[in-house]
Amino acid sequence: MEVVLSAPRGFCAGVVRAIDVVELCLQRFGAPVYVRKEIVHNPYVVEDLRGKGAIFVEELDEVPEDARVVFSAHGVAPAVWENSRERGLHVVDATCPLVTKVHLEALKYAREGYSILLIGHAFHDEVIGTMGEAPDVSILVEDTDDARTVEVADPDRVVALTQTTLSVDDTAEVVSVLKERFPNLLTRNDICYATSNRQEAVKIITSQVDVVLVIGAQNSSNCNRLREVAEAEGVPAYLVNGPEEIDDAWLEGAERVGITSGASTPELLVDRVVEYLKPDSVRHVEAMEENVSFMLPRALR
Repeated sequence: MEVVLSAPRGFCAGVVRAIDVVELCLQRFGAPVYVRKEIVHNPYVVEDLRGKGAIFVEELDEVPEDARVVFSAHGVAPAVWENSRERGLHVVDATCPLVTKVHLEALKYAREGYSILLIGHAFHDEVIGTMGEAPDVSILVEDTDDARTVEVADPDRVVALTQTTLSVDDTAEVVSVLKERFPNLLTRNDICYATSNRQEAVKIITSQVDVVLVIGAQNSSNCNRLREVAEAEGVPAYLVNGPEEIDDAWLEGAERVGITSGASTPELLVDRVVEYLKPDSVRHVEAMEENVSFMLPRALR
């Protein structure tokens, strides 16, 4: 068996920053440090930080007053910020700067009188936070069916924003339908560099492998999109968070196994999967280089 490792894969700059924020808070301020929601969507990362003293909560009412709390990489709605101020919490914001950019776009277009069509997945933390910026004028569009039926106040003043971790190809289809209905539609391609790069890299290896394993969490949007991208290229693909989730039947007859990982997946989990497979050889296929980094929040500089 040959393993073909796709690159880029694994941690993006926003995830690195978010994890660094929690670890630096623990080092500088001591445990406990509270974190609202999963800092990133990966259970291994969450458990590792929990072991270092982070306490993960679903909502702020679980955080003692005057305590320090980190907001996750996915961002929060203004109401969450207001709640934190009312309760005297010390906030360190680990929101990915590329998610913050979408929030600022929502505020801008809402002020200018646009209806905002947010292309994304219902109940995802990032979508909840973005829609919270302008809830009265924001409408969620999940797929082409929604795009064909969505109604807006003024068809000539409509903007489409996107969740940062969507399928590039699926999003293009949704935008195409929206443009047919709203010829003056403004579009902002907010899918982040890491999401699009990992999807492009997976497309490159699908022609070289018999099956693809995507390493990452089941609740990770960008991991699920990687699996879908590989399947759309005609290759069986499976999402697992580690070797214990692999069904050996998936690999029967497979001479070449492609591996990638989502933007919130530590490389350690990829290494464990490769070790489990015990391949005769490992080949690396790099689609492009990434050298992006983000500045830490002001509270930690």
